[in-house]
Amino acid sequence: KVVGGSKLSTSPTNFHKFEMAVAEQKEPSFVQCLVAGGMAGTAVDVSLFPLDTLKTRLQSEAGFWKSGGFRGIYSGLGSAAIGSAPGAAVFFVTYEFVKSLVGSVLPESLAPVSHMIGATAGEVGACFVRVPVEVVKQRAQANPGHSSYSVLRRTIMQEGFSGLYRGYLSTVVREVPFSFVQFPIWEYLKKSWSSRQGRQVDPWQGAVCGAVSGAFSAAVTTPLDVAKTRIMLAKAGTETARGSIPAVLRDIWRTEGVKGLFAGVGPRTLWISIGGFIFLGVYDKSKAVLSSFSKDLVT
Repeated sequence: KVVGGSKLSTSPTNFHKFEMAVAEQKEPSFVQCLVAGGMAGTAVDVSLFPLDTLKTRLQSEAGFWKSGGFRGIYSGLGSAAIGSAPGAAVFFVTYEFVKSLVGSVLPESLAPVSHMIGATAGEVGACFVRVPVEVVKQRAQANPGHSSYSVLRRTIMQEGFSGLYRGYLSTVVREVPFSFVQFPIWEYLKKSWSSRQGRQVDPWQGAVCGAVSGAFSAAVTTPLDVAKTRIMLAKAGTETARGSIPAVLRDIWRTEGVKGLFAGVGPRTLWISIGGFIFLGVYDKSKAVLSSFSKDLVT
């Protein structure tokens, strides 16, 4: 089109291309979230298990070397492998549903709020699956001579089924702030990248955003993770085992200072940064593959 001798471009800008791509994109289905979440959880927990073991032993009250050092770094892998898929699946199904529900009644400017609420709801639901797995896994990690099955049986015999949920509240208190920070940052970084390039981000780009958001969230929530680990590893009947997070944090501060509160921050940040790359990258890739597969079935 020519106006006054000047040629005006009718090609859409990157921003308009992005808006068109967003408009065409459908919310993932229940099955897509379930399967993609399960695949993402299994991939990250199994591949990064040794780093998680080292982090647990660094945070143990008994100390790194007495908890096994570098020996048996795959102790507890069985429980992690079994529990990863259902825990992650519950999280993403809840997250996507609540995010969509809340987002439908809030203006676009408040999109981060829907991400925060969705992540919070997802963590509360997922922890019903995740905590028993975490209890068995961490006790096996801190006692490398025992299998996941023997730890499970001993926990039930000594503490009953309630023992499997020791640290549930501390886990929720740790996970909610973590996801509260991570997911709005992840969604914001993906949206900014998409807007800049004029199309939806590729799974690998979503994975990079996941690594950045995961690293930051992991570092700032490390004290809560240390408290959760101490509560789960404490002997039944002790003051720590009662699960009072403020009391545990005060005790750590009094006896070990800042160093104790941020014990394992290096492995935790590294683990969750790489984990964020794998977890959220596999989730986005799995959703894309499943969505493409569904379209092929329809056509």
